[in-house]
Amino acid sequence: MDKWKHREIRTRNDAAELLLDMIRPLKDFYSPGHSWLKAGHTGAHYGNRAAWMEGFARVMWGLGPLWSQDNSRLPDRLKKEAEEWLSWYLEGIIHGTDPILEEYWGDLVDYDQKMVEMAALVTAVSLSPGKLWDPLTNTQKENLYTWLNQINQKQVHPNNWRFFRILVNMMFRLLELPWSEEAMKDDIEVIESCYTGDGWYYDGNPGQVDYYIPFAMHFYGLVYARLMERKDPAQSRIFKERSSLFSRDFIYWFAGDGQEVPYGRSLTYRFAHSAFFGAMGFAQVEGPGYGVMKHLALKNLEQWVRRPVFDNAGVLTIGYWYPNLFMSERYNAPGSPYWALKAFFLLAIPEEHPFWLVQEAEYPYEEKKLLSHPHMLITHDSRHHVLAYVAGQHCRNHGGCPEKYEKFVYSNKFGFSISRGFGLSEGAFDNTLAASLAGEERYQMRYGAESCEITEQEVKLSYRLMPGVRVTSRIIPQGAWHVRIHEICTEHEIDVVDGGFSIRVESGKYEAHHVEIKEGMAAAHFPWGISKVVSLSGGTGIIVDAFPNTNLFHSLTIIPTIRHCLRPGVHKIITCVMADDSEDAMELSVGIPDVSNFI
Repeated sequence: MDKWKHREIRTRNDAAELLLDMIRPLKDFYSPGHSWLKAGHTGAHYGNRAAWMEGFARVMWGLGPLWSQDNSRLPDRLKKEAEEWLSWYLEGIIHGTDPILEEYWGDLVDYDQKMVEMAALVTAVSLSPGKLWDPLTNTQKENLYTWLNQINQKQVHPNNWRFFRILVNMMFRLLELPWSEEAMKDDIEVIESCYTGDGWYYDGNPGQVDYYIPFAMHFYGLVYARLMERKDPAQSRIFKERSSLFSRDFIYWFAGDGQEVPYGRSLTYRFAHSAFFGAMGFAQVEGPGYGVMKHLALKNLEQWVRRPVFDNAGVLTIGYWYPNLFMSERYNAPGSPYWALKAFFLLAIPEEHPFWLVQEAEYPYEEKKLLSHPHMLITHDSRHHVLAYVAGQHCRNHGGCPEKYEKFVYSNKFGFSISRGFGLSEGAFDNTLAASLAGEERYQMRYGAESCEITEQEVKLSYRLMPGVRVTSRIIPQGAWHVRIHEICTEHEIDVVDGGFSIRVESGKYEAHHVEIKEGMAAAHFPWGISKVVSLSGGTGIIVDAFPNTNLFHSLTIIPTIRHCLRPGVHKIITCVMADDSEDAMELSVGIPDVSNFI
């Protein structure tokens, strides 16, 4: 929101005030019994009643940590507001878990979305049993226990969902209630089966490593590790040690100014991406140092509050840098974006903790870093531009998965685009190859790879671009530029495009001097940045006017692109690509990398 554009967050009080500012507009959208939050009217696959319960629960990712600590140093108006929210939520829990009341959340079925939302509820109760458990009557406690315990009798997906049941049984153990040792054992075994080493997990699907590893697998593990360190010291120690290892790699997904690389699904959870750092502080795991984690967590929040991610009523929208349903998944309901409030888990850290007392510090990034587990080669420069070159990732189709996992490179400065169709404008094929049978204008990018290899110098992958078209691509970072070398074997006459970075335009009609098109070259030059592609193997430079709202960062973009018309046979295509938004952009765009050593 505009009023937050210059907001700075330095202390726990600053973070608490921001949280309350963010959720205050939601008060108009709760049900009379406060157990449902009806934040909007778009749909998700699990229907409205579960979506309303989801909205209620996800706000607790912020409120639970806030209630867990001494808030006596908050300004009086904020202390009063925090207590008012506590009253609302106690009432909501009572109404949501009483089967004879209208707002009862409902009985569970196998793989129920409400299992996901149990995690926020039980974590909040575990953090503050004196505020969320003790005030309940015996009947209300029994209702809450009975409703939660349903998860022990139902089927739960074998991925991060197992942590939801782990956390439910954790709460039962902490409150000395009957718990399922059998379910806990089975769930821990599933989590262990997802562990691949060096602090890395996958989330149920071996070909998928994304933000679910930090804001789910590790986040829940850290919550468990801190709250269960006396009752289960062995497993708690394992979770802490793995998170410390993981932090050494994950920190490379962020620039020094706190801006992360957009990658993978559930990007609508936005600032949840930095929640891992607060959870590390809560669990007293230093990782790269409290100063570094504090800096990234707070700077990331500051980045997000400057963007138009709230609607005119103050409700957090589905989208990324702006409201955008085109990039959403089938499980994104109106209240889903409040998963982002996990970033406020740092409110569970006491004011006197070193996390809050230490001076912020920037991490000394290496210019190029190979992250073998997520199949990424990541580069950092002095201008806070982070580029993640990826190969070998694949996700089942929740919505836009090829675009979210399988483009050649992902940038924290230029984002990426989600296709709305098969033409070049609708497809918005930035940072990927796309092919169509000649003249059909029905393009598609790859979906999956047959093999991949990542070294400290380059990314290499082989894949089928479309039936009868096989490609091997080498992607070689070269500072602000990177080189793409494609060997294409086609049985058909095809049109192929090699897209560069999307770049913002103010309207669909930009001045001619802002673009440059030559044989084998296309570039866009704007005061806010440059995007450029140069072919060393023929082809035609074009500027693609992408459909509105395809890019995650900006609602209107263009894409410098090289187009080739290929006859059946084997072809080699070499494309040099760059984009930069710094004051050095013009200087960096002059010249191209020497590719003689790569061919």
